[in-house]
Amino acid sequence: MSYRAPVRDILFSLYTAAGFDALTPLYPTADRETVTAVLEGAGTLANDVLAPLNRSGDREGSRLENGQVRSPTGFDGAYKAFSDGGWHGLAAETAFGGQGLPKALETAVFEPIQAANMAFGLCPMLTVGAIEALSANGSEAQKARFLPKLISGAWSGTMNLTEPQAGSDLALVATRATPDGEAYRLDGQKIYITWGDHDLAENIVHLVLARLPDAPAGSRGLSMFVTSKRLVRDDGTLGEANGVRPASLEHKLGIHASPTCVMLYEGAKAELVGAPHQGLAAMFVMMNAARVHVGVQGVGLAERAYQQALAYSLERKQGRSAWTGAWPSRLFDHPDVRRTLMLMKARIEAARGVCLSTALAGDLARRAVNPMDRESARLREDLLTPIAKAWSTDMAVEVASQGLQIHGGMGYVEETGAAQHYRDARILPIYEGANGIQAIDLMGRKLALGKGRAVRELVGDIFPTAGALKSADDAWLHTIGARLEAGLAAVQSATGWMLERRGHAQPDALAGASAYLQLLGDVVGGWMLAKGALAASESLARGEGDKDYFRTKIGLARVYAEQVLSRAPGLAQAVSQGAIDLFRATPESLGA
Repeated sequence: MSYRAPVRDILFSLYTAAGFDALTPLYPTADRETVTAVLEGAGTLANDVLAPLNRSGDREGSRLENGQVRSPTGFDGAYKAFSDGGWHGLAAETAFGGQGLPKALETAVFEPIQAANMAFGLCPMLTVGAIEALSANGSEAQKARFLPKLISGAWSGTMNLTEPQAGSDLALVATRATPDGEAYRLDGQKIYITWGDHDLAENIVHLVLARLPDAPAGSRGLSMFVTSKRLVRDDGTLGEANGVRPASLEHKLGIHASPTCVMLYEGAKAELVGAPHQGLAAMFVMMNAARVHVGVQGVGLAERAYQQALAYSLERKQGRSAWTGAWPSRLFDHPDVRRTLMLMKARIEAARGVCLSTALAGDLARRAVNPMDRESARLREDLLTPIAKAWSTDMAVEVASQGLQIHGGMGYVEETGAAQHYRDARILPIYEGANGIQAIDLMGRKLALGKGRAVRELVGDIFPTAGALKSADDAWLHTIGARLEAGLAAVQSATGWMLERRGHAQPDALAGASAYLQLLGDVVGGWMLAKGALAASESLARGEGDKDYFRTKIGLARVYAEQVLSRAPGLAQAVSQGAIDLFRATPESLGA
């Protein structure tokens, strides 16, 4: 089944859930006509160029030959089409060849790109992150030398953090940076470097965490460096090969077309980016951008799995319809299958709204006129980032699994392609900070901001939506509002417990962190759908647009409210369970 970009759904979420209209005064060129045209163009690229390479790329994979990574057949043409379309520079600075559009629009554009071919989409995703990191931290000379080439797609970008002994604990990074005149030489090994080498771009720019000779121990001793596959002369032209090479490729469960490299730095010439020993803060620009984009990967991959499951349910006939008595009936005509499909779609639309809202908050944090509005937006972006990453990617794995379930045995074999979606999705909760770490970040750093101010402001924004739904004449809307309000009560209770326990009983708070993230994600996701339901109801009342489309938006919010939001009180209980049972468990008692 071929993928079709859900442009109408993305636009609906962008404007109703995320509130894109708030950006129009700040980005005058981002009017609705332009936004629609951009998304339609991205959809065409995804549908016609990237999606047809998804299965073949998975089967062929990337390979390492004579020290050079070779990409799957057709990826070179796809990369050229992506670069020629200007997609790398959608939100980049106009001074360096970018288009200066909002990050929220860039985030929306990347959904169909990732859905059509996630293994391919990882390459430009990382380039966009490198553009952001260098824009925020690079010197003027570095920006002038690297940004135009990255924005044009002539060069691609990577992020080099992980080492064999240093995964999520970056304090253990051991790669060395030795001064060499005005430059530095990097020596060390990095692993799990996505698109660390390939044959699509003429050069590959690596952002690398390493230690200077006088670096203090721990994460405070890390500095960020920029280096590249080929040396870059002062005038921006390319010189000879640099001292960095791929040693091997990982053999993975999924995303076979995306090369995951072990990279060796053997005296690679590099430049310091930003201040010495401030590399982790500089790299967080790229890391946080990647986390939101990984959440979007979850949305896109789930959408593709859903589309395939829906198509299969319409063609496969089995059993008797509970509604019409027809036999044999389409799978779609069985209530449990239809419930599953609607829940899949509702979760996707909820996560889409969360990711787009996170990106939009980032735009407001940079451009809002009022300093207080900028600060509130920054807190909102900080709060939602771990939710966008973790909650959306957990959703993707669940939706891909449900897609397999609808296919039955035909989903478990590779011929249908449904298994690939599940295999590809499984990396999402692991990379760019495992989801348990995102939960700890939410519980630790994000709740500490303003002693819970970010959550209080979020809850304060959600309550009016719940109230508007509860006061509506439509009983269906009333139900959504009641469930959302109950979810907010659960969030308030769990947040109060977390704020109290994290100060003097940290193990209790850590034990409840994942449940807390799921609770907050469920409720924020419900809010996204609730705003869509209100907008759909208003359109129906005015007699505008596609009635079936808007009725389905209300139905999706209802299904989500009854199937997901109804569980919020139970999740609040899980948050406050505490750590005593975990403390008492020993390796021996658990079967070691």
